Amino acid sequence: MAYILLVRHAENNYTRQHRLAGRLTDVHLNQPGLEQSKALANTLANLPLKAIYSSPLERALETAQPLAEQKNLEIVPLPGLIEIDYGDWQGCSLKELYRTKMWKAFQQSPEWMCFPNGETLLQAQTRMIETIWTIAHQHEQKDWVVCVSHADPIKLALAYFLNMPLGTYQRLTIGLVSITTLYLDPPEARLISANYDPSLFDRLLK
Repeated sequence: MAYILLVRHAENNYTRQHRLAGRLTDVHLNQPGLEQSKALANTLANLPLKAIYSSPLERALETAQPLAEQKNLEIVPLPGLIEIDYGDWQGCSLKELYRTKMWKAFQQSPEWMCFPNGETLLQAQTRMIETIWTIAHQHEQKDWVVCVSHADPIKLALAYFLNMPLGTYQRLTIGLVSITTLYLDPPEARLISANYDPSLFDRLLK
């Protein structure tokens, strides 16, 4: 099968302001995010990538762009890699959501949560896993492919492959432009690395 690199998109003004962008369109990388996307391309420069897949949202596509140019590969947008549909929560600040009863219910039992006018975590996890397995089946053994997605979908996928209960997925951390590497060889799935970020320790020490 293949090595699947799950990459979270780079910084944008919504992440900087701690707001939930969800599936809102026209959310672009800010200047630090553009620099992060270039650094990502440099980090992966030596890998023999066969394909680059991405969530169709702008912030994910823009994260993939420098890598695609460097590798002379087309970015393939896949709806299955898109952010969770947070429904009415899209555009809200996390500070606002913290005050709501629904947020408290979400923290206590996320596995039962259906976002208002959005989707459930199980729906999001199912489409993410189906998409990842489909990608793996399209490639040869030991091919390397990149999938640019979003924090929560990557957490949900990682929770699935680690056999974690759905409700515990928030224990995982997926930082901006971090790389989570899976090796898929059905029926086996192996986690090679999670939330890899060369700048992590520098940022934690600030």
